[in-house]
Amino acid sequence: MPLERKVLLKYRGREMSEEDASFIRELIARHPCASRRRLSTLLCQAWGWRQPNGTLSDILARGLMLALHRAGHITLPPPRCMAANNIVRRRQPALVALDTSPINIPLAELQPLEFIQVRRTHYEALFDSLIHRYHYLGYTRPVGEHLKYLVIGRAGRPLAALALSSAPRHLGPRDRFIGWSAQARRANIRLVAYNPRFLILPWVRVPHLASHVLSRITRGLAADWQRVYGHPVHFVETFVDSMRFKGICYRAANWVHLGRTTGRGKDDQTHKQNRPIKDVLGYPLVRQFRELLCRMP
Repeated sequence: MPLERKVLLKYRGREMSEEDASFIRELIARHPCASRRRLSTLLCQAWGWRQPNGTLSDILARGLMLALHRAGHITLPPPRCMAANNIVRRRQPALVALDTSPINIPLAELQPLEFIQVRRTHYEALFDSLIHRYHYLGYTRPVGEHLKYLVIGRAGRPLAALALSSAPRHLGPRDRFIGWSAQARRANIRLVAYNPRFLILPWVRVPHLASHVLSRITRGLAADWQRVYGHPVHFVETFVDSMRFKGICYRAANWVHLGRTTGRGKDDQTHKQNRPIKDVLGYPLVRQFRELLCRMP
């Protein structure tokens, strides 16, 4: 009868056994002069950990090794440099001067609209500046894989900005709506995108513009994600603070109300509300989204 595999810890849904820890200890012993960064690269190469676009998942490997180190299962070499605290040291986006004269015309008169995916382009600084200055939550760097869109009107003036990023791993209303198992969720969560920021600039008063923007961006989102990250997304979700907004533009763009959050953060230990309760809305990007998201690789 085979011996039961002893799980030392779970890291981002992955179970790490004593055999895994032993392999990493031997890897460290074979490369006594390697830095932590180098060891994470070697571990990715040994275990075949790559992102769908072929890039090594070295940040995932580095976090795993650090978790094993802190739990006493392995001993990492001392860090060779202290990483900057991104939250403290990250510079705020520079403000960009814009024409803020009112835009109050029918949507048809703004056409054709230009939708620009600005991630890794020279437009990204403008996007960051607009979100930082005009969105009530300000700018924070999106988590994991992410895309950023600017919407430009016929006169060349920015009208809207929208960000999409990796989705939260656990979200009850979404998980119940999709109906996937815990194993399928862990395997396929990368196929779900999250909309953390959506901004119509405050001087833009164009009826139906917000829902039109949502419809246009979701129409091409899967292809854009495939082009940048090497895999599509099949579902997109967002939170709406119901104390501030009604989410009318999302509903007008056929997004579905999935439920409400519990008001607890992802690291909650008290099981008590410590954040605003928000509505959860979602939009399937393909008809067979449940089949694709529930499928085990």
